[in-house]
Amino acid sequence: MNTIPQLGYLRLPQIIGNPKANPPIPPLIPIGKSTWWAGVKNGRFPKPVKLGPRTTAWRVEDIRQLLAQGVLNDE
Repeated sequence: MNTIPQLGYLRLPQIIGNPKANPPIPPLIPIGKSTWWAGVKNGRFPKPVKLGPRTTAWRVEDIRQLLAQGVLNDE
């Protein structure tokens, strides 16, 4: 959790990672994109914030809280 800022927003590749990026982005939450969006839809993961017409992000505070809760431990 030390690699993410205290405040701000994270885009989806910063959360679930992107091994094809240069340099590769390691995942904070190692799940697939469709699993992430299903979790958002059913309320398991936080709702996104629209920063623009084609820009979706999540509040860093929400992702930090999700990681602190260990929500992935029960999979």
